[in-house]
Amino acid sequence: MKSGLWRGAVRPWLVETKRLLSRLRRTIWFRRQLATFSSNLVDPDDLWPFGKLYPCLDDLDDDAGAISGHYFHQDLHVAQKIFESAPSRHLDIGSRIDGFVAHVASFRNIDVIDIRPMRSPNNRVNFLQADFMDHSAVQSLGRWPSVSCLHALEHFGLGRYGDPLIPNGWLKGIHSLAMVTEEGGVLHLSVPVGKQRIEFNAHRVFGPRTLLAELSPWFTLTNFAMVDDGGDLLVDIEPDLQLIESKVALLEYGCGLFTLVRKSS
Repeated sequence: MKSGLWRGAVRPWLVETKRLLSRLRRTIWFRRQLATFSSNLVDPDDLWPFGKLYPCLDDLDDDAGAISGHYFHQDLHVAQKIFESAPSRHLDIGSRIDGFVAHVASFRNIDVIDIRPMRSPNNRVNFLQADFMDHSAVQSLGRWPSVSCLHALEHFGLGRYGDPLIPNGWLKGIHSLAMVTEEGGVLHLSVPVGKQRIEFNAHRVFGPRTLLAELSPWFTLTNFAMVDDGGDLLVDIEPDLQLIESKVALLEYGCGLFTLVRKSS
């Protein structure tokens, strides 16, 4: 509990203090840059008057980008699978709108469910706001031949996104995933993997055995991939529980990408 308090309260405060000091230094740098630029600006016809100042203080030492990490790899990996399989309809539950959903919407229509509202609708994104832990609401939705839920199930029931506090919310989520996936349909599921734990109220980290045991009444695992602690994607890992466990045991906070097929009732 003490280590949790350190990670949850004290360490973030120290990080924020360090960030504040860095921002102060960069503000001084910005003022110097502005003074130098202004003194060097030659504009006799006043073609380039100054508008409001718009300091960008965080771009100075950024990289061009990073081809790594959970979201980069999972969003691209699963979007490619959906592009290749070309299902007649696809449903997503809770995945990142400006990542995975945008990838898929670039080449097809997609149905999206989230407990949070979504503004600025797009004609390729059919959005429905719903609590996916509410089985009575889920039952009326129908079924899809292709379903995704990426980096979302681990949050169910922790209250982080305004959802009700339900300790077994992830179990309700799995049942709902089974309800909306057609028999023979494909479910693309990703969750954090490592030593099983709850990091309240951020997320759960799953052990593969626990997750697959709860999925097994409805789904068969056909493919497994994962993002390791270094942010690299490992694909086409044999869908064998012992092999998966041996690889996940090496991780502190990885991302497991499970491709599953819905069993017949």
